Amino acid sequence: MKPPAAELAAETWRLMFDFFIGSNPQRSESLQRRGLTPNDSRILNSLDTAGRPIGELARQFNSDPSNTTWVVDRLEKAGFVERRPSPTDRRVKLVALTPLGLETQTALLAEFRVPPSGLAALGTADLEALHRIFSKLSPSTDR
Repeated sequence: MKPPAAELAAETWRLMFDFFIGSNPQRSESLQRRGLTPNDSRILNSLDTAGRPIGELARQFNSDPSNTTWVVDRLEKAGFVERRPSPTDRRVKLVALTPLGLETQTALLAEFRVPPSGLAALGTADLEALHRIFSKLSPSTDR
């Protein structure tokens, strides 16, 4: 007898979550080599060269603006981001990637997207099934 859909979804999510958590050392190593924390990475990966206000970043991550400012200060000190005046509101400072920040963001994403060995070891049929399913779950297919 099949479990109810909610129970099956919960068990599937547990397996997925455990798999993603188990592959964390690979991501942590990439961050540590660059002197970054997971929170640094979250901010870094949400920026572009045009910039975003700190308040917007804080809302995105459900974080206190002072904590977000502290992370931005760390990233700015390391040369990954810079603060710029907003062209539309002189009271607002935008946080934007520097060339080093863009290079680091690109390298991190490339490393984060290397499949863990367990996934890479799956057969073609299983990988195609996972691809089909995650394509349905993905908020965008352009990433």
